[in-house]
Amino acid sequence: MRILFWGTPDFAVPPLRALLGEGHDVVGVVTRVDKPRGRSRSQLDPSPVKVVALEEGIPVLQPEKPRGDEFIEQMKALEADVSVVVAYGRILPQSVIELPPRGTLNIHGSVLPQLRGAAPLQAAILQGFAETGITIMQMVPALDAGPMLHVLRTPISPEETYGDLHDRLAELGALGIVQTLVMIDAGIAQPVAQDDALATYAPKIVREMGRIDFNATAEQVSRVTRAFDPRPGAFSLLRSAEVKLLGGQLVGDGSDDALDEATRSSPPGTVRSVDATGMLVRCGVGAVLFSEVKPSGKPSMTPEAWARGRGVAAGDAFEGAL
Repeated sequence: MRILFWGTPDFAVPPLRALLGEGHDVVGVVTRVDKPRGRSRSQLDPSPVKVVALEEGIPVLQPEKPRGDEFIEQMKALEADVSVVVAYGRILPQSVIELPPRGTLNIHGSVLPQLRGAAPLQAAILQGFAETGITIMQMVPALDAGPMLHVLRTPISPEETYGDLHDRLAELGALGIVQTLVMIDAGIAQPVAQDDALATYAPKIVREMGRIDFNATAEQVSRVTRAFDPRPGAFSLLRSAEVKLLGGQLVGDGSDDALDEATRSSPPGTVRSVDATGMLVRCGVGAVLFSEVKPSGKPSMTPEAWARGRGVAAGDAFEGAL
C-alpha cells in the first residue's frame, strides 16, 4: 500500500519504522518545519520523523500549513493510497483528509472517546487511569472524533511515568496501525462511531500544571510527578528557588497509616528525611518519596547528593500551597 506518513515527534517514529518494516511503500513524509535552536536561533533541528525519512530516502514535505493549491498538488503527485497521521501537530482541512482514495487514518494515544486532545498520556496518569491504549480512527476535521477502526488496550502501573507510557504506547501504535492496514486490505475493517456523549478531553500541557501542591494527597502528588516525568518536570519552590522533583512514589498505600507519628504531625511540604532511598516529603495525606531532583540551574541529581551540597535538609519545607 502506498502511504503518505504525517508525524513529527519521537512518538511517531515507531509507527513509521513499522510501516517500512512491513514492506509498505511510504511515498512521502509530512512533518513540521525544522525548529531553530541556540541563542542566535540560526541552527535548525529536524524533527525525529524527518531524521528517519532522510535516512530511508523518503521525500519530505514541510509546509508551514498543510493546505493550499501548491501543497495539494504535491500530495497528488505522490499518489498515496492512504495517509497515516501520528502526532503531526497541525489540524488538517477536509480537502487534505479526503484526498487519498482510502482516506486518512490517525493513531491516538487513548481509548476513545476518552481523552481526546493534545495530551492524553499525561491526562491518563493525572486522572489515575488504571488502563489506557491507542485508537486507530478515520480522521475527520473535528478533534479526534472520527470512526474507530481498531483499539488496543494496556494497563498503567502505579509507578509508571509519562516517559514509560510514551514509549510503550508508541510501540503499541506501531502494532495497531500495521494490524489496521491488514484489516483494510482484507476488507474486514469495521468503522465504529464514537459516542460523543462519553467524550472527555486532554488539554495541551502548560507549565503551571506541573506545580506540586503538597496540601494535596500523596496519591495526587505522585500522579503530578509521574505525569510530567521526565519532561517538562513537576516542580515546587524551596526558599523561593524552583526545584524539579522526579521519581515520586507513594509511601506505603499513600495514607497516613503508613507514616510514623513524627511525619504525621509535620505540615504538608516538610522534608522528613534525605538518604540513599530518596527524599521523603509530607503531603496533605500521606507522603511521597522522591528519587531525583533538579535544582534551578543545576543538573539532575539524587536528593542525597543535593543534601551533601547543602541544598536541602530534613526539616526544610517546600512552598506547597497553590
